[in-house]
Amino acid sequence: MLAGPILRRLEPDRLVLWLVGSTPLNLTLLLQPSAGAFRRLVLDATDCRVVPVGRHAFLHLIDVALQQPLPQDTMIHYDLLAASESAAEAGIAQWAPHLLHNGAAMPSLVLRRRSDDILFGSCRKPHHAARDGLARADELLAERIARPEARPAMLMLCGDQVYADDVAGPMLAAIHALIRRLGLYGEYLEGAVVSDSEALYAHPAGYYHREDLLPAFKSNEALRERFFGGVEKPVFTTANAHNHLVTLAEVMAMYLLVWSPVPWQLISEPAMPTLDAEHVRRWQREAAALRGFRRDLPCAARLLAHLQTLMIFDDHDITDDWNLSAKWESTAYEHPFSRRIVGNALIAYALCQGWGNRPDAFDAVLDDTSALMAAPDTHGRLDTVAQDALISHLLSFGQWGYVLRTQPTVIVLDTRTRRWRNRHLPSRPSGLMDWESLTELQHELLDETAAVIVSPTPMFGVKLIEVIQRICTYAGHALTVDAENWMAHRGAASVMLSIFRHTRTPGNYVVLSGDVHYSFAYDVQVRDRDRTPHIWQVTSSGIKNEFPRKLLDWLDRLNRWLYAPRSPLNWLTQRRDLEIHPRLPDRRYRGERLWNGAGIGQIQLDKQGRPVRILQHNADGGPSVRFLAPDQAQAAVVNVERPEAGV
Repeated sequence: MLAGPILRRLEPDRLVLWLVGSTPLNLTLLLQPSAGAFRRLVLDATDCRVVPVGRHAFLHLIDVALQQPLPQDTMIHYDLLAASESAAEAGIAQWAPHLLHNGAAMPSLVLRRRSDDILFGSCRKPHHAARDGLARADELLAERIARPEARPAMLMLCGDQVYADDVAGPMLAAIHALIRRLGLYGEYLEGAVVSDSEALYAHPAGYYHREDLLPAFKSNEALRERFFGGVEKPVFTTANAHNHLVTLAEVMAMYLLVWSPVPWQLISEPAMPTLDAEHVRRWQREAAALRGFRRDLPCAARLLAHLQTLMIFDDHDITDDWNLSAKWESTAYEHPFSRRIVGNALIAYALCQGWGNRPDAFDAVLDDTSALMAAPDTHGRLDTVAQDALISHLLSFGQWGYVLRTQPTVIVLDTRTRRWRNRHLPSRPSGLMDWESLTELQHELLDETAAVIVSPTPMFGVKLIEVIQRICTYAGHALTVDAENWMAHRGAASVMLSIFRHTRTPGNYVVLSGDVHYSFAYDVQVRDRDRTPHIWQVTSSGIKNEFPRKLLDWLDRLNRWLYAPRSPLNWLTQRRDLEIHPRLPDRRYRGERLWNGAGIGQIQLDKQGRPVRILQHNADGGPSVRFLAPDQAQAAVVNVERPEAGV
């Protein structure tokens, strides 16, 4: 067993799990509710679809319909007995003991009746120096593992679960070693300097200089800059795309290495290639960070085996600024090599993330994928025509978002592929959702009393940063500052506010987001004559990533001065229709509203879908931060002295 099991969408009458084995496995699912009959389910082809991605790598997509529903709000122990032609039947305790809590013989799950306790976050970059927020979440779960009523209902991963566009040198070497070890399928590359995947892996520019492998003719200059240029972004961040993943095998290997400790045990410590002095130092820094990531990885895998985990993509799952503007799309998709790069990441996302959110939508995708993987040529390379056809299918696929009909309803938005494009000014940022998808969102909300909306990018962000993004956009530098926010496109912003005002949509909304590498919470009221819907914007980011500390302190301070709730500057923006009050971190420093630190967010809701507690659990093990409403903050705040930079 290479990775998993990961618990995906769980319902009383349906269980969806994901795992990867080195061979096709005969699986038997054992279910043992704390109060109820023991069940033994032999999984056949209708329950478990096996998709090969290499000679020794087979995805097992488990989707089990249960004739007798499982009990809710109670402990259910489970096991997966696996056997193959060469190995006798063994359970999780034998093939993945790191997934078990102390004293447990099997992992467990709880089907919560209400979605009123949610862990959430985004942005998990393996080579960032911070600890892994998923390991911190595992610690939280371990503290309440024997109390089913205290366990969260789900883990919601809001984007950037992998960084396909920002890969450490040692991670890329590990990816290539795992590709060789598992025989992951190669491919032919059209429109590139290299002819196929093997030539790419062996090329001297394969580490830290992949921009040199792009076509060199003039019409591709924008593409070269976008995908591999490492554009300086001095205001917010720096893109590091010199090790951008290209092939499907590279992205699939990345998923295995970020979700399971087992693949690391199959390969040797990556050897450093021949590098100049600058990149030698960078390699050493990245290698040190990856050693910390690997130490936390068993805990992260254990979390995913015990808690329902749902996901949605953001840009780094595919590539930075993915579909940011109509011009970006035309530049990327009109060239076969860049189209393949995006498409390969999207195939891997569909197999490793998207399918588990709503399996019913992916039957045709899996049929096409199985046909592609079933017939590699004698060199182990995929058929180019079939691969490009699958990519075309996924680029037009409109079912990445999904809805959980729980209490409250959870609606997860696709803000990357169905965008409101600016046809007159194609270089301007697109709206995060187009009119049609926003209309569908309104339909999902009708007659609901409360809703949790998962938007990878915050709907209501830090106004000063949004203003800087707008200024840079007008100056022609939208890509430089990642100018993506809901209010950047007038049409999308107006429709969203109209949805909130609709008389048949909920009165209470919680919006969960990530993306920005810091955490905050806002209480938002929409001004309206007939009703006043209440919105809570709660952002937790990143799981293993952070914002430059000094820069964030200054942006936070300036934003408080310029865009306080009563500031007249608000009337010059879309916020003239909103009343926004920030919640204050109870461990804030010098009045800050934004909390900068890797970790995992948690929100607990009352029966009306209103937040009772908003927490940020710090990955470094420090005390958790609670975001307090303005009327609570004065009495409860604790001022914390902290170092200024880099700690």
